[in-house]
Amino acid sequence: MEQREIRRLGRSVSAVGLGTWQLGADWGSVQAADAHATLEAAAKAGITFFDTADVYGDGRSESFNGELRRDHPDILIATKMGRRVPQLLEHYSPTNFRDWNDRSRENLGVQSLDLVQLHCPPDEVYAADAVFDDLDRMVEEGRIRAYGVSVETCAQALRAIARPHVASVQIILNCFRLKPLEEVLPAASDAGVGIIARVPLASGLLAGRFDVNTSFGPDDHRNYNRHGEAFDVGETFSGVPYEVGLEAVEELRELVDPGISLAQFALRWVIDQPGVSTVIPGARNPEQARANAGVAALPALRDEQLQGVSDVYERLIKPHVHDRW
Repeated sequence: MEQREIRRLGRSVSAVGLGTWQLGADWGSVQAADAHATLEAAAKAGITFFDTADVYGDGRSESFNGELRRDHPDILIATKMGRRVPQLLEHYSPTNFRDWNDRSRENLGVQSLDLVQLHCPPDEVYAADAVFDDLDRMVEEGRIRAYGVSVETCAQALRAIARPHVASVQIILNCFRLKPLEEVLPAASDAGVGIIARVPLASGLLAGRFDVNTSFGPDDHRNYNRHGEAFDVGETFSGVPYEVGLEAVEELRELVDPGISLAQFALRWVIDQPGVSTVIPGARNPEQARANAGVAALPALRDEQLQGVSDVYERLIKPHVHDRW
């Protein structure tokens, strides 16, 4: 597995990581045995970067990752904090930070967290020096080794990158969300900030297995957050109207070489973008985890394939997402 250095983090991470929201909640039920098998398959396939959050299954995902780390102590687990309370600046306080940190350290079974990311905080947080000063103190206290920010918009990403000790920015980047290529990735590369690309398959749309008749369970955010009822709609299908996404997927299929799945094509597109440190697709079973990891060994996409993705984006997707995020 290709390893990519994040300068501000002082570590390298696998080009393909694993996002573990699916193993906690909001994607339908996953049994504990299936979660453990998926995580183990990812580690054995060379994945060294695992992303979780304290609210994924109310700590369930963190606990699964902690159990994995006991068998694989060299992996890097990135978690998140900030979504246990209403999204107001006053809740980003030293007391809450330490309470959340204590809980995550217990779930993960470690004294110091590898990487803690603010979990899509409100705009006011990015201008709050006290918030980032306190994160620096948590590093000094040994509670965390480094911190980053998971963002919703490109403007937020640029503000985070400008903070001198932010090690990473997690942002939605996929064939339906090209705006980060314009400014965010170049700025991160120049600053030595890692880019963690999330939602790379647009909540499964870019896996190419859905159609107009596909239904999702009541506990699946692709059902209950279709219009942003529970959290930012950009997290569900990347904010693209479902029927528009299906149309775009059919055009993208024409760009895919024989023997490669659409999902693998979409993941390869992400890691081919200069400045990307790791991409974190989710997986619900070992087969998906291994297939995702295998993308790192595929040839880079050709220029005409990259251009084809851009063309589909410009014609079908851009009007729906570009100016929003």
